[in-house]
Amino acid sequence: MPNYLDEEEFNRWQAHARSTLRSAYVDKSSGFYNWACFKAQQSAEYSVKAFLRGVGTDSFGHSVSMLLKKGGLENIINLAKKIDKYYIHTRHTDAWSEGLPEDYYTAEEAEDALICSEKVISEVDEKWRSLKNAKEYGNS
Repeated sequence: MPNYLDEEEFNRWQAHARSTLRSAYVDKSSGFYNWACFKAQQSAEYSVKAFLRGVGTDSFGHSVSMLLKKGGLENIINLAKKIDKYYIHTRHTDAWSEGLPEDYYTAEEAEDALICSEKVISEVDEKWRSLKNAKEYGNS
């Protein structure tokens, strides 16, 4: 267990994760499914980075699944692998041989990505509470 928990840094990043997730819901309801998928990935990434930064660990990278491994949160790795795939192709036209990124995403994919992100954020919150409780009660 880390010697010091940076509550302020955790809360700052976690607030950004939640704000980005709210924005993703707006994109989904407006039919911007590729952006909803991308922002769902981003919100999960920010949340895991909140945890890592809060415990004083390196948070470099954009792969949610790899960041989860750094934080010892591997029980949700398969959720992260689903949304990791939304990091590049949702935004870059040259990732596709024809058409635009928005031509390739559906409401169902956006909904699934949002659910995955919510679960990652929830798991990060639970892990953070667990660390705080252990710290408070001296259960190192």
